Amino acid sequence: MGDNLKQKTLSAFTWTTIDRFGQQAVQLIIGIILARLLSPGDYGLMGMVMIFVALSYVLVESGFGQALIRKTEADETDYNSVFYFNIGISLVLYVVLYFLSPAIANFFKQPELILVNRITFLAIIFNAFYLVPYSKLGKILDYKTIAKVNIISVSLSGSLGVVLAFLHYGVWALVVQQVSYHFFRMVFFYLFVRWKPKLIFSFRVIRSFWKFSIHLLNTSILNIIFNYLFVIILGKFYKKSEVGYYTQGNKLSETFNFTFQSILLGSTFSLFSHIQHDEDRFRRIFGELSSKISIITFPIILCLIAAGKPLIEIVWSAKFLPSVPYFRLLCLASLFLPLYTLNISALNARGQSRITFRIEMIKKILILIAIFITFSQGIIPMLWGYAAANIAAYFLSIFYIKTELKHSLKQQIMAFSQSLGWGIILGIMVASLSLLIKPSYFLLPVQIILAAAFYLLIIRFFYRELYEKGMVFLKSHIPSVKQGLNNQEA
Repeated sequence: MGDNLKQKTLSAFTWTTIDRFGQQAVQLIIGIILARLLSPGDYGLMGMVMIFVALSYVLVESGFGQALIRKTEADETDYNSVFYFNIGISLVLYVVLYFLSPAIANFFKQPELILVNRITFLAIIFNAFYLVPYSKLGKILDYKTIAKVNIISVSLSGSLGVVLAFLHYGVWALVVQQVSYHFFRMVFFYLFVRWKPKLIFSFRVIRSFWKFSIHLLNTSILNIIFNYLFVIILGKFYKKSEVGYYTQGNKLSETFNFTFQSILLGSTFSLFSHIQHDEDRFRRIFGELSSKISIITFPIILCLIAAGKPLIEIVWSAKFLPSVPYFRLLCLASLFLPLYTLNISALNARGQSRITFRIEMIKKILILIAIFITFSQGIIPMLWGYAAANIAAYFLSIFYIKTELKHSLKQQIMAFSQSLGWGIILGIMVASLSLLIKPSYFLLPVQIILAAAFYLLIIRFFYRELYEKGMVFLKSHIPSVKQGLNNQEA
């Protein structure tokens, strides 16, 4: 059982990583093309719509996906009840939002949002149809199939968006990209899973899941509202182009940061759910993950902050350079997000969704206080406050981990302190290069190459176990590396 779970977990991490990096790579390529064909105003309009779409997604799902994964013996009654609940909520939300579209357009003073909203909101219904097949795959840790569906869907939908952008359809390229992504996911999840809903529904199932899922739902709602808080502020009080700059800065930040978060939320929750009753094993695996996540994420995020200007200029083009300060501060805000996500995932897997909701409530209060204090000073001071609140929330979460897992504060801080130090050194080195090299097309490659080389040296000499495991993985999965290593040994 132990070896089987270990193998499944390794496979889940591998395929979740392939999934997220594969999706982000495709989205980045498509995004580079679209950024040169569309205006900041187009992105601004889409940013105003997405808060309602994202909020609808979590209302439709209602935390039941994780409840299904967590339930040891889920049956057809459970799956079908959740399926029909998801569909019903999605239809109600679509009708409500359809008729609210004029009010939303009036709030942002953008009349063209009415039709944009009504078409984009169709994605909510498509999303509802595939939530159960997605949960079934997550329950058995089949992230290979999920990766296939996601990468195919993002490639097809992105291609449609690029074609429409070339044909000068403006914001509609982004609308079609969003809606078709969820349509393709719906189609391919059913093709791969081959699950057919039956005419079964039980309110008992919904009520039994509700006690656990309500706190996840509340947490998700809070997260969506606060993730789009600055879009609301900018959309109401600033030009739509400013919303576009923020949206693009946030999108590039999420290209890297959301990747780590998605990997952790997906595979670690399933893993922790399997071992939730084994205290010693849970604590040991949690500690190992904290240490390894730190050495991966801290150097990357801090180097991204240091290389923000050439990165934005090359990826989104010079017309999006006003996005640079947004990008850097949003990266800073997410510095501890992977570790925070790991803590939340561990607490939820042990049934402590009430505690994770409490942590999120305190985090949101801190964000509101920061915004209230800095609102009159402009968006940049508000983002500094936002970053400080997010970092404070992580340190709050480690107190709850200490209580729940008996994992001391010293152990948790030691797990990331050395990695944070190396990340700061790498960030300073990357930033210093901008004083010597000016053209972005020369500067960014040099920053990437030197940072990668120095990072590999750090892993080689200070994280020997991680280095050796990485070499074993490469040797067993990549033929050319295997041959090279064999030659070295000879």
